[in-house]
Amino acid sequence: MRRPPIPGLVLADGWLAPYEREIKARLKLYDSQVERLTRKYGSLAEAARGYARLGFNRDAATGEWIYREWAPGARELFLIGDFNGWDRSATPMQPDKEGNWQVRLPADALQHGQRVKVHVVGADREARDRIPAWIRYTEQNPETYDYSGVIWEPEQPYAWKNTRWTPARIKVPLIYEAHVGMSGEEQRLHTYREFADQVLPRIADTGYNTVQLMAIQEHPYYGSFGYHVSSYFAPCNRFGTPEDLKYLIDTAHGLGLAVLLDVVHSHAVKNMAEGLNDFDGSGGQYFHAGERDSRHPDWDSCLFDYGRAEVLEFLLSNLRWWLEEYRFDGFRFDGVTSMLYHHHGHEPFSSLDCYFNSQVDGDAITYLQLATTLVQQVQPGAFLVAEDMSGMPGLCRPIAEGGIGFTHRLAMGLPDYWIKMIKDRKDEEWSMGDMWYTLINRRYGEPNIAYAESHDQALVGDKTIAFRLMDAEMYTHMACGMPSLIIDRGMALHKMIRLVTLAAGGEGWLNFMGNEFGHPEWIDFPREGNDNSFLHCRRQWSLVDNKLLRYHQLLAFDKAMLRLVQEVDLLSSAPARPLNMDEANRVMAFERGGLVFVFNWHGEQALPDYLLPAPAHGQWRVALDSDAACFGGLARQDTSINHFTNKKQQLSLYLLPRTVVVLRRAEFGAPLS
Repeated sequence: MRRPPIPGLVLADGWLAPYEREIKARLKLYDSQVERLTRKYGSLAEAARGYARLGFNRDAATGEWIYREWAPGARELFLIGDFNGWDRSATPMQPDKEGNWQVRLPADALQHGQRVKVHVVGADREARDRIPAWIRYTEQNPETYDYSGVIWEPEQPYAWKNTRWTPARIKVPLIYEAHVGMSGEEQRLHTYREFADQVLPRIADTGYNTVQLMAIQEHPYYGSFGYHVSSYFAPCNRFGTPEDLKYLIDTAHGLGLAVLLDVVHSHAVKNMAEGLNDFDGSGGQYFHAGERDSRHPDWDSCLFDYGRAEVLEFLLSNLRWWLEEYRFDGFRFDGVTSMLYHHHGHEPFSSLDCYFNSQVDGDAITYLQLATTLVQQVQPGAFLVAEDMSGMPGLCRPIAEGGIGFTHRLAMGLPDYWIKMIKDRKDEEWSMGDMWYTLINRRYGEPNIAYAESHDQALVGDKTIAFRLMDAEMYTHMACGMPSLIIDRGMALHKMIRLVTLAAGGEGWLNFMGNEFGHPEWIDFPREGNDNSFLHCRRQWSLVDNKLLRYHQLLAFDKAMLRLVQEVDLLSSAPARPLNMDEANRVMAFERGGLVFVFNWHGEQALPDYLLPAPAHGQWRVALDSDAACFGGLARQDTSINHFTNKKQQLSLYLLPRTVVVLRRAEFGAPLS
């Protein structure tokens, strides 16, 4: 493939000119891998169909079962399971020269629902029963807690209903981050079908257009939040069957919702009994070998060897599997910062040198480039969101320019900023300039998903924004009409923080399940330290459904906020432009997408006749007022009154403390609805 003499990334950003050689080297490595995979398989897409070559498949001509497993360092492999009475010597496998072991079985030898494992005598001479690496479903024995692979070949496969769905329908992702197991009210595990029938309608009704599902890939420890994956091709059995997950995704598509998989290719569980760790006894195989490289320093998990051809093909095939078998609409890639750097994010990113030095993992960058290319080939219009806090240049630029190909990155600095502000500073110490700089400080041309908080801010040991602001008063003073200065302040700031982050912070939006209505408390998965309690591992929808409590008012604001954003296609608009940053009065005003956002962050001071520069002459009307009674405000303004600019193109406004108003220009004679 011929490349331009100067990468587009350098042409777009002159500061990257000193690193032109490094960017070209990345492109060369990517091109060489594409060439290798194309030469071997015919195309990148075909290279990513490893699940049709390895694992359990049927011979198209004879119907026989063929089981293949890559274990190049192993001495012996035997297929064991219900079908042969778990006899560890009855069904030996034979290797080929590439280290792929194989066994053929009659067409009726394996039945749907039967349990299987593979007995591996490793290079270290240790003999272990392992879960097949490409297994498509697993089962845990409730008495022994032992995991087994399961043959999944239902007599009646799931029949998709919404076959014409495409993620290309969605221009800007408004993401609802969710966890199926904790998505219900009861203190127990909840299921894919319960989520589909009971939670998805709420998400669509609120105005979100994308669901991001966490903890879907099989993981042995529930409390890991799904981030210690064991079986990459198997959906979590705790929540139901593969058909149940397909029902969830099909239902979402019927509601106009795209579905993203929170995919974990940054590391894997270290468990040998359930996972891939030291599968062939060689000390590495799927993962780096050696003490320095093999374990993540923070997560106590295994690190993939992205430079090994078979590992690349395994991970690429994993992406295609979820896209084609389950019809996901894209991925949120977990832990991208850890993947990009050998130091896994443990060194400061103080200069551009940090993105192009020897600490950058070139193999990981190549894998991510191949991954983003593949996903767009298989599912055009798919969303690819990177969890990266390093600010790697080009992460969300096309590979042809020297980028990595993601469609969006998470604006990870924003939630950290809000927690710091709420936790460490008094309201009167909040700086308008500091807030504005934090909101707009990003790599333009590389879309960001803005968010004020995610699941990270709700886990045990931390608190949501609502709980930090209102804390114990949420247990006693959330009744409508019950006076509480703490609740009034908390609700006002909750609305303002979410709206300013959404409006100025990026080109997409993310919310974690329940935060839209200020779900109280924290998330704590059942574990030994809490007597295996589900008390804090659920969502209390009854709080927001109860019209006598104020939670429904926060939800009403969220709905109105999202509706307005979509009406004007706000997040596709040019970045927010400041109109006024008034530190003395603690007023922030900016324009984006033809809307004027005016925030009065002062806790006590109302500002009558406040003059503000307008983007254009004419008549302006209130499109959203956080002080409206339906949003839990005091309804102190008549929002039916329109505002006219003066000769200096200024608006005169009455700004109430701790409120935000959004103004929209109304053409003379046009309806104001």
